[in-house]
This record gives sequence, structure tokens and C-alpha cells, in this order.
Amino acid sequence: METPEQNKLSAGLRSSLRPAALGLVLATLTILYGQLMGIVFGLNEDLIKGQLEASAAPVRESVYNNDEAVIKAVQEKSWKYMQRAHLHAGGMGTTAFALIVLVCLLGLPGRASGAISLGLGGGGLGYSVFWMWAGFLAPGLGSTGAAKESLRWLAMPSSGAFVLGTVAVLVVLVLAMLQGRPRDG
Repeated sequence: METPEQNKLSAGLRSSLRPAALGLVLATLTILYGQLMGIVFGLNEDLIKGQLEASAAPVRESVYNNDEAVIKAVQEKSWKYMQRAHLHAGGMGTTAFALIVLVCLLGLPGRASGAISLGLGGGGLGYSVFWMWAGFLAPGLGSTGAAKESLRWLAMPSSGAFVLGTVAVLVVLVLAMLQGRPRDG
């Protein structure tokens, strides 16, 4: 049972987190996405690698000129991209969540904390999806470079939003620290 003081504190915390709710949900979805990828990879690695091989088959002659070494290299790098998606989701989702909570605790106005949280949560999720998608597309396109280029529309804004959100948190944090510092004089 909460005391009146605890109830007031938890109501205040909920109130300060409310403008950042969408970003927090996206950050949590990003973490969950990374965890689910780990489970799927653990249970279905051979199936996924088989799918990568199958997606290269229709373009074996036209794109790869029947060069097995190139096909294998693209498939291996595609698998690494999928692993990269898993790692990015875990790291970026957790980072986004922590930074969003920090912004809320620093008392930033609602619209600003909402915008920063959306950039962090959405950016982390978008960038993680980019790596997974690039991994799946690459064998059918003939190269990981072509896959990344075809998804530039997702990679650039999502990574940019995440970096800008992080820089915004740094600025807010430094300003908060400077405001709370005693002045000499």
C-alpha cells in the first residue's frame, strides 16, 4: 500500500513520462525485437540461411554469373547483417529507453521530451529493421551494398534521428548541470 507521499511521487513520475510514452513504447519494442530475433536465430539458423540461399537462386546466372564464391560471400555477409540487426536492436533500444527516462527526469517540456523520445525510440527501431531487411534483400540483389543503398531511405533518417536525439539529451543534460552549479562570487 502506497503512502500519500509515494502516491504523489508515482503520479508525478507518470505525468513526466506521459509526453514520452510513444518513444518509450518504441524503445521497448526495439528491445523486444532484438530479443525475438535472438530466439528465432537460435531456433532457425539453418532455415534462415537456407532462405538466403534460395533468394539468390533466381539470379544465380543473371547477377552472379554462376560464381559460387560470390554467392557464398553475399550470403555470409547477409547473415552478419541479421546478427548486426539483433545487436543494434538490443543496444539502441536499451540506450533509447534510458535516455528517454533521463530526459523526463530532467523536466524538459512535454513537446521537447516527446520529440526527443520519438527520435530515440523510432530511430533505434528503424535502424535495427534496416539491418535485418538489408540482410534479407542482399542475396536477391547480388550484393550487400545494393541492399543497403535500396534501403537508404530508412537507414539515413532513422540513424539520424537517433543521433540527433542523443545529442539533444547531451545538451539538455549539460544545461541542467550548469543551471544547478553554484556560482562563485
